[in-house]
Amino acid sequence: MTASAAPRGTEPPRIGAIATLPLFHKLRGRRVVLAGNSEGASWKAELLAAAGSDLHVFAPGSPARFHHVAASDGGAVHVHPRAWEPADLAGAALAVADVESDEEAAAFVTAARAAGAVVNVVDRPAFCDAQFGALVNRSPLLVAISTDGAAPVFGQAVRARIEALLPPGLQAWAQAARDWRPLVQARGAAFARRRAFWQRFTDLAFAAPERAPQDADRDVLIAGLDRQQAAPPEGRVLLVGAGPGDPDLLTLKALRALQSADVILYDNLITEGVLELARREARRVAVGKVGHGPSVSQADINELMVSLAREGRTVVRLKSGDPAIFGRANEEMAACRAAGVPFAIVPGITAAQGAASVLGLSLTDRDFAQRLQFVTGHSRKGELPETINWSAIADPAATTIIYMPRHTLRRFAARAMESGLAGATPALAIAAATRPEEVHVAAAIADLPDRVEELPAALPVLVVIGEAVRGVRAAAAAGAAEVNAPA
Repeated sequence: MTASAAPRGTEPPRIGAIATLPLFHKLRGRRVVLAGNSEGASWKAELLAAAGSDLHVFAPGSPARFHHVAASDGGAVHVHPRAWEPADLAGAALAVADVESDEEAAAFVTAARAAGAVVNVVDRPAFCDAQFGALVNRSPLLVAISTDGAAPVFGQAVRARIEALLPPGLQAWAQAARDWRPLVQARGAAFARRRAFWQRFTDLAFAAPERAPQDADRDVLIAGLDRQQAAPPEGRVLLVGAGPGDPDLLTLKALRALQSADVILYDNLITEGVLELARREARRVAVGKVGHGPSVSQADINELMVSLAREGRTVVRLKSGDPAIFGRANEEMAACRAAGVPFAIVPGITAAQGAASVLGLSLTDRDFAQRLQFVTGHSRKGELPETINWSAIADPAATTIIYMPRHTLRRFAARAMESGLAGATPALAIAAATRPEEVHVAAAIADLPDRVEELPAALPVLVVIGEAVRGVRAAAAAGAAEVNAPA
């Protein structure tokens, strides 16, 4: 099966609707007009001059406000102590105004558009073709944040957070990337090889952001690219745990895997927030399985995954929770081994850990829960597995987590109680753990199957049994109903 022959997989849009299209505008040496004499106009003048534009400022009454604005290489700054006129906009690539009235704003926009210029009117989004974002400057690395004019102060707060995440030393690495790019391009390497080079470059930059890149760094990276050129392209498969749903619970390694992917094969339980963190250019294919419903077969998933990797692609097999915990990773690894395709596992936070964190549960306790056990609620046939150790389930010193038990819980509870588990043992079921729609019910294990029917049918369910749950039941009894959404 080739990459294009996946009839049962669907490809959703790779990006949701956006209020504005973020572009980085080249202004070096181009005419830019700025009208206004406010402090805000002065800051805009500094920004436009820093971009190397041929800047013409029209500032009646206070031209001295702009005397400190210095031209960047390739640009110039001209301050005119008069009001703007329509003729001043001829040939302008960008026109910016900071004016007091809507009437003057409308006149400026009309004249600028007639001259073919892109228009921005400060603090008047309705008049703007383009807007300025809050800027994180590590030029040539730039990050701009926009709220579409709705909340500039919020945008500035986001900018401050990003400033803290990006060490100033990354500016030198970004400059090195620009300087070294011609050397990489000159080797004529295929796209996948070039991207691998820049991934190694990025890993090195973030490993040592406090120091400037050296010629030795360049030579080592280029040598690695040359070695790759001599070998045929090699794809790989990454079995990546996406966690229980909250994008904040992704590991850094999982995030890097998503950013390196050519193709992402993802399950039904993967949330849109997680997919939003993936590389934009990556092809996304839904290959989910629906319990007791239509699904993409595991054989088809294995075949598609292997065929894509054989084409030299990096394939991320994205699974809810941890791929090695009831994620059928063994079957996918076996398919990769049989095909000679390299693979790796990127672990994730499993649903049990996510549920425990949300509910404030300690799944083990030295006084009453010395053992933690994970059990699947259904077999290959979708029924209760016949090989469950029921005496272990009945152990009062254990906390038991049941994965995917919605359709077999009643039979599970009955078998456990037949084997000695007390019917009063605390238990709870949590649906969509860590996701916004999360809800849970708490009851004795004898009553829990009836309570699970209260949970929304489409949500994935996890069940926890044992004394560790008693605190959640007590909290529910002291407060409102036992069906709770997260705060």
